[in-house]
Amino acid sequence: MAAKRSSRPETMAVHAGPAPDPNHGGVSVPIYQTSTFSFRSADEGAARFAGTDPGYIYTRLGNPTIRALEQCVAELEGGHAALGTASGMAAVSTTFLALLRPGDHVVGTDAVYGPSRLLLEKQLSKFGIESSWVPTEDLEAVRRAMRQTTRMLFVETPANPTIKITDLDACGKLAREKGTLLVVDNTFSSPVLQNPIRFGADVVIHSMTKYLNGHSDVVAGMIVAADAGLHAEIGSMLRSLGGTMDPHQAWLVLRGIRTLALRVRQAQESASRLAPWLEVHPAVAWVSYPGLPSHPQHDLMRRQMAGPGSMISFGVRGGLEAARRMIDSVRLATLAVSLGGVETLIEHPASMTHASVPRAEREAAGIRDDLVRLAVGCEAWEDIRDDLDRALAAAVPAR
Repeated sequence: MAAKRSSRPETMAVHAGPAPDPNHGGVSVPIYQTSTFSFRSADEGAARFAGTDPGYIYTRLGNPTIRALEQCVAELEGGHAALGTASGMAAVSTTFLALLRPGDHVVGTDAVYGPSRLLLEKQLSKFGIESSWVPTEDLEAVRRAMRQTTRMLFVETPANPTIKITDLDACGKLAREKGTLLVVDNTFSSPVLQNPIRFGADVVIHSMTKYLNGHSDVVAGMIVAADAGLHAEIGSMLRSLGGTMDPHQAWLVLRGIRTLALRVRQAQESASRLAPWLEVHPAVAWVSYPGLPSHPQHDLMRRQMAGPGSMISFGVRGGLEAARRMIDSVRLATLAVSLGGVETLIEHPASMTHASVPRAEREAAGIRDDLVRLAVGCEAWEDIRDDLDRALAAAVPAR
């Protein structure tokens, strides 16, 4: 138990969540692959439905394996409790639907994960929910965008894919001043590098498909609430919508979390070596990586995060066509969307993950045609460097 009380992420990742199985002493949490749970009597069944007996009823409403994962992530994030969902977007949509009402307004990070923005702009706008998208790294822009009806400040930091960083402490104070909820997508950092609840976030969202799982084989999401009221409100919506994760899915993510700190540190070490190398490469126009002194929020990163992470965005000289040639020429890196797995992934956001965002809005958010997003994995950094060097040479021949 002493190890569980450690605040060090390496120890927390290994021990957060329940103790070994009390029934048989299994060190690994059992997979309760069942849709329904039996009752010993009609009275017990009635008590569970009434909420006076904490036992399980039906996996959509709760499951011991899922509960173990929820407890683990809540501890890692320093939250009151958490809710596992079938995907990262299920976590986003459930949070929005639980906390927003017709007439409410959301201020969000402009360079946010594309589907999160489109959910508000294209779907929830049908129900009278409005949204404004601003560079949330500029606190005055956030303040100017707020209205009397602003119910939520939705921040993704570092932002996808520009890797800009928003000041969570300042946003937390502004949200409290305005009576607004602060919801933070912490997918890019993971709890190893950043804990938004410490800075005043009310809700933290993860696509556990990424770093928390870490092996590119599970789609899952998590919602962490800072207090019991928000947990109950969002939980009620989740049970109604039915966006529940599967027990085996939960077990796989929990297994992945046990190596979370190791994977994050390894990938970050490689990214910290690759970014300065890219910055001086003749085929690269610019690099956005918080570990570089040239990054505009480098000092903020050092105050707010335990490290700069392993996501790098950079511009290829020659624009769109050069960027496409470059990503078509990699051999070690995998051309695929997503991030946070053990393998290095590379993609072109303007034509892939953010293609559905209108061009003018995309470019205003800094998602340019020359931008390539690199999710650094756990390979030797020299091998990633050599792969990028060959691809850049193919894309932008030396003059």
